[in-house]
Amino acid sequence: MSSQARILMCPPDHYGIEYEINPWMNRSLGAVRALAFRQWQQLHDTLVSLGVKVETMVPQPGLPDLVFTANAGLIFHNTFLSSRFRHEVRAKESPHFDAWFAEHGFTVTHLPETSFHEGAGDALFCGDTLFAGYRTRSDASAHQWVGKTFEVRVLPLELVNPRFYHLDTCFCPIAPGEAIYFPDAFDTYGKRVLHTHVPKLIPVAEEEAFRFGCNAVVVGKTVVHNSQCPRLAEDLTRAGYRAIEVELDEFLKAGGSAKCLTLRLDGEEAAGWKYGEQPV
Repeated sequence: MSSQARILMCPPDHYGIEYEINPWMNRSLGAVRALAFRQWQQLHDTLVSLGVKVETMVPQPGLPDLVFTANAGLIFHNTFLSSRFRHEVRAKESPHFDAWFAEHGFTVTHLPETSFHEGAGDALFCGDTLFAGYRTRSDASAHQWVGKTFEVRVLPLELVNPRFYHLDTCFCPIAPGEAIYFPDAFDTYGKRVLHTHVPKLIPVAEEEAFRFGCNAVVVGKTVVHNSQCPRLAEDLTRAGYRAIEVELDEFLKAGGSAKCLTLRLDGEEAAGWKYGEQPV
């Protein structure tokens, strides 16, 4: 495996709030496309400055959420498990993602037609364990299918707050046995699972969780997250990490932030801690 982190992004040429499929979306507010592109570019450039190889795919008219590549599917080694979206407006993205991955040497596979699974948005490795969010977008049974197919341990976590509809909005592994999370996004059992299997959990305050502070990108010992999360930045610094804030408010309007805008091409199991710190 290359020592360089690899991430897929999609420019926001056609990004906008064209429908409402989560509580963040409001068509009457819309998005400022020029500002969205500047914010996306800042995230892109920040990742490149950390030594990440960022690859891009061609944006498509009529697919405003194609920009959120984390939901494309789940990558495990050289296999791309294509998402099976719950909403038809997003299911139209899958052929474009499938084609990109097939053209770039991945084995493309699909879930059973009877299940829903929204890729790395709801499936995150912390060490060797795949933590899997379910209820709003993905099915618990789909996660178990993934576990059997890839022969990995899966721990399903029920998401109980509709604003945190994907796992990556409220949970972010930063090292084996370490993660940031928003406790109130999970039920009592889910919180117990996290405390049992993740020895070091850094809770994110409610106001910063609503800034999608947990929706972060980890590269080595650096965590890139949305702006105006000072307590999270301080907690990460105390834990030995470097926090970099990038304003992504135009994407927050659609219920997304840094993690949503990125997909690890080296696989979610090859989390950021496998890579040494890169010079800035």
